Amino acid sequence: MQKELRKESVKAVSDLNDDLRTRAAWLYYKEGLTQDQVAQELGLARTRVLRMLAAARVDGTVQIRVLSKHSHCVSLERELERKFKIDRAIVVPMPQSPEMVPEIIGTVLGEYLTDILTADMTIGLGWGKTLSSCLPSIPQQQHSGVSVVSLLGGLTKVSKFNPSEFAWRLGDRLSAESYLIAAPVYAPDERTREALLTHPGIREVFRRSENLDVAIVSVGDMSPTSTFTSYGLLDKEEMMSLQRAGAIGDILCHFINSDGEIVDHDVNRRVVSVDPRSLRSARKIVLASGGWHKIEVFRAAMKLLLPHVILTDEQVAERLLDG
Repeated sequence: MQKELRKESVKAVSDLNDDLRTRAAWLYYKEGLTQDQVAQELGLARTRVLRMLAAARVDGTVQIRVLSKHSHCVSLERELERKFKIDRAIVVPMPQSPEMVPEIIGTVLGEYLTDILTADMTIGLGWGKTLSSCLPSIPQQQHSGVSVVSLLGGLTKVSKFNPSEFAWRLGDRLSAESYLIAAPVYAPDERTREALLTHPGIREVFRRSENLDVAIVSVGDMSPTSTFTSYGLLDKEEMMSLQRAGAIGDILCHFINSDGEIVDHDVNRRVVSVDPRSLRSARKIVLASGGWHKIEVFRAAMKLLLPHVILTDEQVAERLLDG
């Protein structure tokens, strides 16, 4: 009984903190009060108000959009749409710190997904830092019948960019049913992979991937700072072998060459992931990625996927138009 009372007490405190944070954000952003005035109104220390406002930005309680766009970005968008015959290009300005590119593109991706979200939509998801960064900019949704389908297996080494974790968190944000591939993204051998694909639950995920309203994917490169290198998903010899086979990066952990072709390699035969070529059946393909080290693989991914929508930065956009 005492344990239940403690749980209720903790929940009540949590709810109170949420209410205070929301109230502080409303007073500051909507009613235009200063931070000192908010603190006085709520009877709190100014430092606590500052922490609440910062938390409200991080958890998505507060959504801020810059509606006026950089004219150069707008010009690049129109040129990309004409050159590649795509429905829409979204180009973000290059930030002062290049390492901020994934976060900024992810924020815009979250805003875009929020705008196009409808009831009964089925969304297929890739993974990576760029896609994960979309979460804070998506308000809690209540659309009925939405499904989120993770398009690849998970990482055996836990990280904040784990495909399964990302899909589950987005599904929670969208009040959606989530379908996850309960297997490692790389099987130890091709035979094990084929056995995993016979599992009814995994077959169900692959079946749902054949009827997507939206497929949202990113690309990975093979630089020393890439996710593959950072998390040791493949060993050094495997990475070198892939490069010798012509690989320049990956989509859904399938390694591709500069022509947008999946390279003939043992690693690609072991990957527990939807074949990116099959995504062409999706009603809308969204390719979101940026950074100078992604230029070559981004161009190759466009050849393979034929996306309807791309989100990238100025630098990549300019190089795509020059190529």
